[in-house]
Formats: sequence, C-alpha cells, structure tokens
Amino acid sequence: MTNKRIQRALVVMVFGTFFGILCSTLMNIALPTFMQVFHISAARVQWVTNGYMLVNALMIPVSSYLIKRFSFRRLFLCFSIIFMIGTITGAMANSFSFLVVARMIQAIGAGMMMPLVNVLAIRYALPGHKGRIMGIIGLAFNCAPILGPAVSGFLLHYLSWRFLFILVLPFVILTIIASLITLPSIPHNEYPRFNSLGFTVITAGLWCLLMGLSNVSTQPIISWQVTGLTFIGIILIAFFYLNQRHSDHPLINLNVMHHRQFVLATSINMMITATMYGNAILIPLLVQIVMRQSTIVSAIAVLPGAMLTGLLSTTSGRFYDRYPIQWLVGAGLLIDILGTACQGFIGARSSIWLITLFQTIRQFGLVTMLIPLQTQALSLLPNDLVPDAVASFNTLRQIAAAFGTALIVMVVDLVNQQVHSAGSHLGIQAGFGFCLMILLVSLVLSRKLYHKINAE
Repeated sequence: MTNKRIQRALVVMVFGTFFGILCSTLMNIALPTFMQVFHISAARVQWVTNGYMLVNALMIPVSSYLIKRFSFRRLFLCFSIIFMIGTITGAMANSFSFLVVARMIQAIGAGMMMPLVNVLAIRYALPGHKGRIMGIIGLAFNCAPILGPAVSGFLLHYLSWRFLFILVLPFVILTIIASLITLPSIPHNEYPRFNSLGFTVITAGLWCLLMGLSNVSTQPIISWQVTGLTFIGIILIAFFYLNQRHSDHPLINLNVMHHRQFVLATSINMMITATMYGNAILIPLLVQIVMRQSTIVSAIAVLPGAMLTGLLSTTSGRFYDRYPIQWLVGAGLLIDILGTACQGFIGARSSIWLITLFQTIRQFGLVTMLIPLQTQALSLLPNDLVPDAVASFNTLRQIAAAFGTALIVMVVDLVNQQVHSAGSHLGIQAGFGFCLMILLVSLVLSRKLYHKINAE
C-alpha cells in the first residue's frame, strides 16, 4: 500500500467487514432450529438468509454514490453503527418477523462495508501487488461465509440461537473504536446526484423476483404469487437497465459493462457464489434434517473447508500476480466440480467423514479461483470506474447468493414434493446436482478469460 495509515485503515476495515460477511451465513445451521422455535416452513425460514443477502445487495449500488459523496471514515463509522443496531435487535427478537427485520438492519450496515474495503484496496495498492492485497481481503469475503456455519454449529450445540447475535456484538464495538482511532478522513471531491427512481425500481424488481422464486415450493407455478411476481420483477429489472443507460446520473455507471473481462469474471463469480451459498444451506439440511444429527456435527462437516479457505486466501491472491487467470480458475473449477459430483451421491446413511471430505475438496477449489476472479474483474479498469465496478461486482455477487440459494431450495422442495417426503435425501441430491450444472457452465465460460498481460 502507498502509506502506513492506509494499511492500518485497511486492516481495521477488513476486520469489521469479516463479521458483516460472517453474518450472511451464520444463521444457516440455525435454520432447522428457527423452523422448530417459530413453527415455520423451509420456504419461509430461508428469508433469514435471503432477506439479509437481498438488502445487502441493494445497499451496494448505493455505495457508488456514497463513496463519491462522503469520506471513507464517516461512511464506515456510520454503517458499522447501523450493523451494531441490527445485531442488538436480533439478540432481542421475540418473533420470526422481528428476527428477519433485525437481519435486514444488519445487512444495511454490512452492505456498505464491503465496497469500502474494495475501493480502498484497489485505489491505493501498489502496481503488481493488487493480487496480494485482494488475497488479504479474501479472508473476509470468502473465508467468512464458509466459517459462519461452523461457528454457529458449535454455538447452537451449547447455547441459545440468540448468541449468534451476542457473539458478534463485542467485535462490532471493537471495530467502531478502532475506526475512530485509525481511519483517515480521505476527502471526497465529487457531488453526484442520487438516482432515486433507479433505486426504487431495482429494489422493487429484485424483491418481486426473489419472492416469486421463494414461493415455488408453496404455491402453484401458474399463480400470482409465483408467475405474477416473477414477471413483474423481470419487467422492473429491465426498466432499471434502460433507466441507467439513459440517465445523466445513473445509480451505477454501466460503462463498466463495456469491459469484457470485467463482465466475464463477474458472471463466473456469480455462478460460483450461487453454488457456494446454496451449498451452505444444503449441508445443514442434509446433516440435521435427513441424517438427524446435531448442529455440532454440521459444524464439523464444514470446519476443515473453512480453515483451508482462511489459510489459502492470501496465497491465491499472490498466484494471480504470477500465473494466468485461466489456469487458476480452470483448476479451481475442476476441483470444485469433483467435490460437488461426489456430494451428489451422498445418502441418508453416508458417513459424516465423507461429507466433510467432499466439502473440503469443494472449498479447496473455491479458494483457488475466487480471489483471482475478483482481482481480474477490478484491476484492469480505469481508476474512475473502480467505485462503480466494485458496486456492480458486489451487488451481482450478493444477488447471485440470494437467488442461487432460493433456486437451490426450490429444487430441493420440488423433488421432496414428488417423493412426498420433506426429509428425503433425494431433494438434497437434486440440489447438489443443480450446483454441478452451474459449475459446468462456469467451466465453459472460463476458457474465455485472459491474463492481465494479454487483456485488452
């Protein structure tokens, strides 16, 4: 980095962002617990995670405007406090609706932290070291979602689900104190206008689309709750695209879409992210619902993969500075495909050690390619497009996480309906099979990636 103050600021921001992203999957293993405590279905309980990721995604495009308008210090402090308020609210929740609202407040804060870290790193990293810096950020962005289920599995075995919020609170307070001491007040030099129409339209569009997909397992496909909402969501998203193309103050500068490597790397990352977050729900459902094991067994199944992700995140960032992106992503996808294919054969009587092995193989593949893909998408762009590119990349990543989870849960529920058993392993196998198809498409697309030296 260009100076020590920026380095310290990045460490503090990565630390705070880690817990924001950790919360995106911290509740996954608790989903069966919430179903029992609040007497709700699998289709409804997924809003604990999907609601978080959707609001998180909606906050990210706003970040492009806010980063241009306000200082890094003010923004990070403000949204860290919002995240803290959501965490306190969640710990006190006495109904499922209250719990979902608390999660959405958390998501507002976490949604702003992620782009702030990315923009600071890309702007101030020295040439030739961006892969290494993005590898450090990967500890938060890619390790935290995998570590979340492991942490919650151990907590739920010994303590109440409320401690999933209480655990995070001291670290959020520590982040706020460290931010007050460390973060520089980097001035802004722009005064953009906020595109209120665009934000309203994309919020309504994504919400309708996610609601439509989430209702598939509980409502007839030809119904207002499914087909109607899905159609309205698609229309609103199309209108948002047209609005952004012709607006003189777009919410996101779509000129980033003119850079082919950005579009390609982001698309592949979206598909991989969808399978990663979907898998984070499939494992707890398999272990706790199908195999009838405890939450601590779920934690054991994902812990080695989470540890591997943490250990190798910085290494994979350095690999980007040394090896062609196509090699890294291709190798990572092949490993991920192998692990996912093996998961598809898991049954109700399978050994927990087999589940752990296959999940660890998947995580090894993921950590090999996620940081290089993110670096490829952002590092080749002009500096003036970086805030918009970061907003676009992270928004699409979170949208992929929310919709990928919804689609995979939909596949599981539809198969279980066909076999008339909510606890059948066939639905879980179908979910893994759906992930496998997405990864195979990603592998085909990865052939078009070019190393930064040869990129246009």
